[in-house]
Amino acid sequence: MNWIVNFLTSSIGRKLIMSLTGLFLILFLVVHLAGNLQLLTNDGGEAFNTYAYFMTHNPLIKFISYGNYFFIILHAVIGILLYFKNRKAKGSSYAVSGSSDETSWSSKNMALLGTLILAFIFIHMGDFWFKMKFGNMPDVMSASLGVPVKDLFTRVSTAFDNPVLVIIYLIGQVVLAFHLWHGFASAFQTLGLNHPKYTPIIQGVGKIIAILIPLGFALIPTLHYLDIYLF
Repeated sequence: MNWIVNFLTSSIGRKLIMSLTGLFLILFLVVHLAGNLQLLTNDGGEAFNTYAYFMTHNPLIKFISYGNYFFIILHAVIGILLYFKNRKAKGSSYAVSGSSDETSWSSKNMALLGTLILAFIFIHMGDFWFKMKFGNMPDVMSASLGVPVKDLFTRVSTAFDNPVLVIIYLIGQVVLAFHLWHGFASAFQTLGLNHPKYTPIIQGVGKIIAILIPLGFALIPTLHYLDIYLF
């Protein structure tokens, strides 16, 4: 067992944890985006409130959610540890050696970008998740479920009627885009999945992900503020 502990606390082990948790969190972002797109359904919040109820009452989803919270904190902590260790040893920010874009601005500032994203997550969860769990959020009757559900839609709608909050969310997505721009390909690089033929494809997919995911999240508060619905 000692070799496992030694490996996971080593520089290589920490980078491996960063890569695996990062890829998991990207998958979470895709699922989270798909659910949040319900906000653009013109049904008075029925679809989104039903989705939120399912996400907070399904035992499997709740278990995965707690795991996701753990991975977010773990990813952030390991990233900070790697940053300071790398800075102390080399005087540079965390970047995976050998990456084709390791001189890019995003690769040089992954720790800063990650810290900003973590701050954004705390703001996001405090504004919605915490108030739904511990605040005095009213219930509405779900037509599809036939039971009272928390009216999270109204809370989100109120937040996205505020142009300042919309701008904060848009800035958060720009930061996320820069983080993903380097992070996706870097994760595969760390895992040793390199090949002259496939590495350019991985990098291309990473850039597509870095554009589409933040763009999708950015569209939600923007269109909601403009009172535009897609469904």
